[in-house]
Amino acid sequence: MSNLQSLPMDYGGLVKASKRLDPAATSHKIKIALLSDAAAQQFGPLLRTLFHRNGFEALLYEAPFDGIELETINADSGLYHFQPDLIFILNSVQALRASFSKRAGDAVAFAEERARGIAKIWDAIQHHSSATVVQSNFVMPYERYFGNFDQKVAGSFSSVVASLNAAIAEKARSRSGILLNDVDAVASWLGRRQWFDDRLWDLAKAFCALESLPALAKNMVDIALATRGRVVKCVVLDLDNTLWGGVIGDDGVDGIVLNAHGDGEAFYRLQIYLKELLQRGILLAVCSKNEMSNALLPFEKHPDMVLKRSDITVFLANWNDKAENIQKARDILNIGLDSMVFLDDNPFERSLVRGVLPEVIVPELPEDPADYVRAISELNLFETTAFSKEDVNRAELYRAEAERRDAQAAFANADEFLRSLEMRMVVARFDSFHLPRIAQLIQRSNQFNLTTHRYSEADCEALMKNPDVLPLYAKLSDRLGDHGLIGVIVLAPENEDLTIRDWLMSCRVLARGVEQTLMNLVVEKARERNLRRVRGEYIRTAKNQMVEDFFGRFGFTQTGGDKDHAYWTLNVSEYQCKETFISPAAELVAAE
Repeated sequence: MSNLQSLPMDYGGLVKASKRLDPAATSHKIKIALLSDAAAQQFGPLLRTLFHRNGFEALLYEAPFDGIELETINADSGLYHFQPDLIFILNSVQALRASFSKRAGDAVAFAEERARGIAKIWDAIQHHSSATVVQSNFVMPYERYFGNFDQKVAGSFSSVVASLNAAIAEKARSRSGILLNDVDAVASWLGRRQWFDDRLWDLAKAFCALESLPALAKNMVDIALATRGRVVKCVVLDLDNTLWGGVIGDDGVDGIVLNAHGDGEAFYRLQIYLKELLQRGILLAVCSKNEMSNALLPFEKHPDMVLKRSDITVFLANWNDKAENIQKARDILNIGLDSMVFLDDNPFERSLVRGVLPEVIVPELPEDPADYVRAISELNLFETTAFSKEDVNRAELYRAEAERRDAQAAFANADEFLRSLEMRMVVARFDSFHLPRIAQLIQRSNQFNLTTHRYSEADCEALMKNPDVLPLYAKLSDRLGDHGLIGVIVLAPENEDLTIRDWLMSCRVLARGVEQTLMNLVVEKARERNLRRVRGEYIRTAKNQMVEDFFGRFGFTQTGGDKDHAYWTLNVSEYQCKETFISPAAELVAAE
């Protein structure tokens, strides 16, 4: 999800801006390869500008025109020498039309063969590279040879394109490391009349009209940023004139405007939209200038409220300013401000939050509530690269955490509380079932992350199959509920050392003894192999200062580097196991 509010998005403006980019103003690099059966050079300036606006210097590789197959099957191609992080494959319906017109056999067989060919290209890439593949679908053609009857004819060109798009999606679902670039959705939103420029295709084989390129480039940047952990985790909601029409404190439950049909349908539609976001793992919070008793009334008593009190993870209704309440919600949830979206109908409140908390995403909502969902959807704020069972249960995980905070108040000290939780941990080698959540945690964890290496699901699968490394995940549960998969450690035996290549954890489980239990396990693994040392690495980022002295707290000695990139070493013989209130290490599962 790219932060492009209030910035020029026209083709000419982006090209002009690309000539003034300062790489020193970025904090990250990302390597992008573009493969297309159309000309791809127009994408470069746009992508560089949009990535730069999001703090990334984009290094681009543009494969030769229509060189998708040659680049991917040749192990010595420029593509693989470039070693990209992501490979975007852009297939044009214009090129497909030309191939379709020359088909030798059945049109349905043509679509099936083309789908198999696309999958073979994925195979070739994944054989030679660990890059994430982002495959485009095809924009639906404008011609309908049979008019409205076209979709009833399996062999019509539009039917073939629709079938091919469905086949691409189906094949991608069953494979890790393959993401989809829904170009047809972008073109449909803009309108195919605006999308296509046949003259420009004839002259330069341009993928689409130049005026449409910025929307597609933004879509590509959104996908890339999601692979780098730029995702929305929480939507913070105002109430009056945002979730319903009117002011609950003045109008009462019967007086607010909210219904499934009529003048309150706009607010009803927004709540349906938010409920679906909740179902896919986006947390909902409320920050309202209201008395708590009034704010709760619609959730408890209004018959047309789609959202219920139990759907709201953090509910703050008081007379503090919105920025202060959002900061409080962030502290409760322990997530980054840049992973929060704030929705409020009031321009003053939106301006205040933008000024005080510039990291928070604050969309400019239209005056007419009927356009709220359209405006939010158009921004594509909720891009993701994975969806797991834990996403569905995310709100429940945070509700259970709130119960733990309430329970803690009844104990005299932290040790008594932790002992009462009856915590249990399972640690195991990466397995296929958990790969989506493992990759998701790796891509999204920023604060408790020692190196912030970003691994795709395909990378995690490669680690799982690599006998020379020990990639472990950790799951935690207690008497109040299941925390789910909360940690990842990647270990590598090297000569007399056990190297910690990666260590990251969800901040939801800090101060539970998780890191102590896991370090006990790491040292035990070194002892089992008769290794003398455990080595670790810390790479500073803008968000992970909380773990800069992580190794020092366990008795490691810094043996190289500096404060921004430090190397640490521990003599195994000197390590004393840490006491925790989690099930003993002997009960942990560490399948090898």
